Amino acid sequence: MSAGTTTFTGQPVLQGEALTSLLDQALDAEGGLLRLAPNWVPRSFLHPGKRIKLHPHDWYAYGAHRGGIDERWFGSTTDAANDNRVWHEGQSFCVFGGQQFFLRDAIAEALQRIIGSSLWDTYGKWPVYSKFFDNMGPIPHHMHQTFEDAALVGQEGKPESYYFCPQYNNVDNNFAYTFMGLNPGTTKADLRRCLENWSRGDNGILDLSAAHRLQRGTGWLIPPGVLHAPGSLCTYEPQWGSDVFGMYQSLVEGREVPWALLVKDMPEEKHQDLDFIIDQLDWEKNVDTHFKEHNYLEPIVAEQEENWVDRWIVYGQVDGKQLFSAKELTLQPGAKCTLIDPGASSWITVQGSGRIGSLDLQTPAMIRFGALTEDEVFISHEAATTGVEIENTGSEPLVGLRYFGPDTFDTVPEVGGYRK
Repeated sequence: MSAGTTTFTGQPVLQGEALTSLLDQALDAEGGLLRLAPNWVPRSFLHPGKRIKLHPHDWYAYGAHRGGIDERWFGSTTDAANDNRVWHEGQSFCVFGGQQFFLRDAIAEALQRIIGSSLWDTYGKWPVYSKFFDNMGPIPHHMHQTFEDAALVGQEGKPESYYFCPQYNNVDNNFAYTFMGLNPGTTKADLRRCLENWSRGDNGILDLSAAHRLQRGTGWLIPPGVLHAPGSLCTYEPQWGSDVFGMYQSLVEGREVPWALLVKDMPEEKHQDLDFIIDQLDWEKNVDTHFKEHNYLEPIVAEQEENWVDRWIVYGQVDGKQLFSAKELTLQPGAKCTLIDPGASSWITVQGSGRIGSLDLQTPAMIRFGALTEDEVFISHEAATTGVEIENTGSEPLVGLRYFGPDTFDTVPEVGGYRK
């Protein structure tokens, strides 16, 4: 494999003038839609949950030393921050006419058509992505840095959200509970003792937190700087386009968490500065006495007719800003609708079969590593604002999830809006 010319599986990557000549053909032929290839990401420190349809022989397709594949990223122009990574790891590929090219490059080439000039002028990229995150058990209590703290190491902050898609959660796996934040009344001295006890095995940080039972068809909005130890349901996770984190728990299910995973996205000279490490947390949000009230999500109907319904599944603001949002569209057998949104989105089919525009939609039963599927589509700004027809041609409901970038909507529901 030559870095920059072929994928890990040996497929040529179209770039430069060749991409320019093909991209308009692709957008014109498919009405502004771009078919995306599955984008698999391994994690060396986690245990795959085995529900994201990847073939059992392919869980360690990058090599056992890279760890198992427990993530599939959607509509991503973000690099995965993994050691020994493949050169394109985390980046989504578009597929047209037997050719593959980066979604990142397509957006840069046809920004007005694909994401709109306003988003490009503000961010210079598609600044968000989503993924399936699928683990056998819980992962360490960790946080993602704020934008200010991430900037100290040349990165961006990472607010994120969760939706527990029922179609990808046929089993709970080992621990379907997530610890979130810190118990009200917890002090910084309490947390400091946990960090001081890092090398003694379990540093006891979960004794300072409370676990919430995970429910299919619900979700959470997690601001940066907030601790969370995701449980074992498979999550759909619209989030900011960054891969920063710091893990504050030293032992999970008997597995050591190295100190390096706590400080990997902190300035090197601060790697042993416990006060600095603690201050990377948003303390008030962590010890919030109404944590669930301020972060828990349930679906809200956005629009519906007799045979279809479009629901908000991720909504609300992070520190007063609309950074991302997501909807779930369900069509009954034989139903069709014209989807009109004010901005681009990335779509993943999670149940059933049908079509979006002229592209077939089919939920896969099993996917070989490197194989193409018919479940993932990027809906360009051009297609979204013009309108794209979606039809259920199968015998069961057709269900698709799609997420949006910042400030796509004039307004989105507030966290807690499902209670109204």
